Amino acid sequence: MRIGTADGSYLSRYGFENGIRRIAELGYEGLDYQRFCDTETPLFQKDTADFEKELVRQRKFIEATGLTINQTHGPWRWPINDSTPEDRTERFEKMSRSILGTAVLGCDKMVIHPIMPFGGDEGIHTQEMWEMNVEFHGRLCEVGRQHGVTVCLENMPFRCQCTSTPEAILRLAKQIDSPFCKVCLDTGHSLVMGVQPAVAVRQIGREFLACLHVHDNNGEGDFHWIPFTGKGDWTAFRDALREIGYEGVVSLETGIPAEIPNELAPLQEQSLAQMTRWIAGE
Repeated sequence: MRIGTADGSYLSRYGFENGIRRIAELGYEGLDYQRFCDTETPLFQKDTADFEKELVRQRKFIEATGLTINQTHGPWRWPINDSTPEDRTERFEKMSRSILGTAVLGCDKMVIHPIMPFGGDEGIHTQEMWEMNVEFHGRLCEVGRQHGVTVCLENMPFRCQCTSTPEAILRLAKQIDSPFCKVCLDTGHSLVMGVQPAVAVRQIGREFLACLHVHDNNGEGDFHWIPFTGKGDWTAFRDALREIGYEGVVSLETGIPAEIPNELAPLQEQSLAQMTRWIAGE
């Protein structure tokens, strides 16, 4: 297994180029490119030609550092706004554009949240919501097929939602029944739902577990803590990945808190990278 990390905390602290360089210096091999999450940025205001041109520029810089973009994260927004057909059409268009962008970046996996047309904490309309997700993401996987990008459905931390548990997101992926539909296991979301990451790894299995978002919490909220600071059993998680023969990237979706001063951050970053190597079995 290789190790990787999301780009957010490094880009926030160091800027794009220095942040990417820092990730590579720490020994990470994979990058979770999350600049598609926010679609209200200048990147999404560009026409298609300039959108692709900018992504080619970024890809060349990232690859020159020795990093591989192993996964991207597609659009999401908070508060959730998937309520109307017009909202969902707009989401689909931007998710589709992000799939194109993922391919331009030389990556074959895009992580995406289920749509939540009735809000994050609303438990009614369960069957309707399920059917809408099957239809919506079935179409999205067809866009993925056209670009050679696998859509990786992510389990969520909303206790009222019918698609939140690792088991449920696996059932959704199986019902969509596309070779371009797999699962991204988010360990922190799994903990909020009362499922240890090791249990989730075994539930999903090698066939469907395409990528990871690794972070910790206390089981009460989606806090994105570093491993070993919450309720996650990371020894069991490491063992479960080995047991199913996971060959992907152990990719963090956490980082050093922004409150830590710049002069203290490097040692903390090194420690976090070492933790990730340990989880990956290095």
